[in-house]
Amino acid sequence: MNKFLSNMERKFGRYAINNLTLYIIVLYVIGYVIKLMPNGAMIQYYLTLNPYLILHGQIWRLVSWVLIPPTALSIWLLITLYLYYFIGTTMERTVGTFRYNVFIFGGMLLMIVAAFISYGWVVLTYGAEGEMAVAGKMMYYSGYFSTYYVQEMVFLSFAISYPEIQLLLMFIIPVKVKYLGILYAAYMAIEAIFTGIIGGDIPVLFVILFQFINLGLFYISTGRAYHFKPSESHRRKEFQQNVKMAPKGITRHKCAVCGRSETDDPNLEFRFCSKCNGNYEYCQDHLFTHQHIK
Repeated sequence: MNKFLSNMERKFGRYAINNLTLYIIVLYVIGYVIKLMPNGAMIQYYLTLNPYLILHGQIWRLVSWVLIPPTALSIWLLITLYLYYFIGTTMERTVGTFRYNVFIFGGMLLMIVAAFISYGWVVLTYGAEGEMAVAGKMMYYSGYFSTYYVQEMVFLSFAISYPEIQLLLMFIIPVKVKYLGILYAAYMAIEAIFTGIIGGDIPVLFVILFQFINLGLFYISTGRAYHFKPSESHRRKEFQQNVKMAPKGITRHKCAVCGRSETDDPNLEFRFCSKCNGNYEYCQDHLFTHQHIK
C-alpha cells in the first residue's frame, strides 16, 4: 500500500491541493451562509447526496453535498472550524499533501459508494411499496450522507498519529487525544450497531463502515501495519535486547524528526531511510511520514 501510494505520488503528486483543509472550511462557510438565507433549508435539500435523485438527472448532487457543513450553527462554530483547520493542516504536514488529499477524497468517494449501496438496500427493502416509498426513504437517509463522518475520520487519524497530544476539554480539562479518539470510535461503533443494525437503519451502518475502511487504509499507508508482521516482531525483540545490553546514557539511535531515542522509550524502533541523502534515522512514527531530505 505504501509503495503504491509512493508511485502514485511520483506521477500525480504535482496535482495535489495544498492546504486542502482551508478550502474545505471555505466550502463549509458557504454552506452556513446558504443555511441563513431565506429558504435556506430548501436550498440545502437540493445539495444533499441523494442517489435516487442523482439517477433521476440531478447529477450535481455528486459534488454539491460537500457544501453541507458537518456541524450545526452554534456559538462554538468558530472554535470547531479552527479545530478542523488545526487537525487537518497538522495531518497534511504529517503524511504529506498528496497522501492527505488521497485520504480526504477517498473518504468522500467512499461516502458516495455507501450512499449508492444504501440506495440498493432501500430498493430491495421498500421497492414493493412503490417508488414514492423509495424516494421518501432516500430523502430521510440523505441526511447521513455528509462530511460529518469524513471529518470524524480525520480526527481519528490525528489521534492515531499524535496519541499523546492534549486538548482542553471545555477549555478546562486536559485530555489526551488518544482517549478522545477511543471515545469517538466507540460512539460511532455503538451508533452503527444500535441505529444501523438493531434500529434497522442499515444505511447508517454502511456510512460508518466505509469511513472506517478509509481510516484502515490510511493506517496501512503509514506503514504502521508492518509492525505486526512476524519477522518485524522478531527484529523488534532483538533490538530491545541490544538496547538493554548497551551502557546507560549512551544513545545509539535518534529520530531526525522528533529527536527521540531509545533512552526516551525502549519500545521505539528506528530505521534509516534509503530515499534521504545522508544517514538520517527515523523512529517508527516518522519513518513513512517524514519529508525526504534531498
